[in-house]
Amino acid sequence: MIRARFQLARPGFRLDAAFEQAPNGVTALFGPSGCGKTTLLRCLAGLERADGELLLNGENLHGLPVHKRRFGYVFQEASLFAHLSVRDNLLYGWRRLPKGVSRPDVNEVVGWLGLTHLLEQGAASLSGGQRQRVAIGRALLTAPRLLLLDEPLSALDTQARREILPWIEGLSAQAGVPVFYVTHAPDEVERLADRVIFMERGRTTRTEPLQQAMARPDSPLFVEQGAASMLEGKLDAELADGRTPFVFNGQTLWLIHARRPGGERARVRIEASDVSLALAPVNGVSILNQLPLRLMALHEQGEGRVLVDGELNGGQRLLAEVSAWSASQLGLHQGMHCYALIKAVALVN
Repeated sequence: MIRARFQLARPGFRLDAAFEQAPNGVTALFGPSGCGKTTLLRCLAGLERADGELLLNGENLHGLPVHKRRFGYVFQEASLFAHLSVRDNLLYGWRRLPKGVSRPDVNEVVGWLGLTHLLEQGAASLSGGQRQRVAIGRALLTAPRLLLLDEPLSALDTQARREILPWIEGLSAQAGVPVFYVTHAPDEVERLADRVIFMERGRTTRTEPLQQAMARPDSPLFVEQGAASMLEGKLDAELADGRTPFVFNGQTLWLIHARRPGGERARVRIEASDVSLALAPVNGVSILNQLPLRLMALHEQGEGRVLVDGELNGGQRLLAEVSAWSASQLGLHQGMHCYALIKAVALVN
């Protein structure tokens, strides 16, 4: 387990943050600009002096200097050594690992980050996305116990973000290193995170698995784009007619031209406004996806709208937004069984 508690006061700002969780997968630190996400990350790294505690698998790390914590840190700007080649940047920390520390396989890290063809290139000549990949590789090659990423996409243009996201997406699983990822972008949380630590005005307000965070009608992730659900499953091979089966918990959602290899683990995002409800399966409609749903709760949204929280077979949650009139006409209530008619499914990629 990792258990952290930090208090820090500055003029006009106070950090009072705490969380406890298993140190695995990707944890997003999410909240508006200025809420303390980067400050919390810097406290974890030892770059800020703060009162509190930091325990990792029972070991007390609070008060230890930065280099003794062995955490990798990637800043918003890649901060590479401009006078060195990509190879020498990558090996900078690796060559300085203390005796007794297991050294990561350089070729393996270089290979899966797609850096092999760049090794002899100067760092100053790299694109923004390439620089961040090198920075991540350099951090991984220091054999970190945690990898801390501070908004690594914020300084990149759209093309560079698209270039680097697939590598970040598989980072924790490939490297076997827990990742803490700072962002204020909901789409990055939805694509990358396994759990979310929400922050507001210097405080950690709650820590939740991603699906639980997206099952709440008041989730901060919905402020900009509206309520949505995230389902996790596996893509099967695309059929000749263009349909791609997304399989989860013994059920199938049909996507159109997913353009991803079959057999991959994947996530799909379903906006609540794209889900209608019916008391029974509906024939003679163009909607491909109709799934059994048990209603867990109904939330009045105002302006004649109701957000329905439902559970699919296997336990994954699905939100539907319907009119208050429709909810009344259908007699929707907690515990009721009905069918979700899903008009659009977006593969998260």
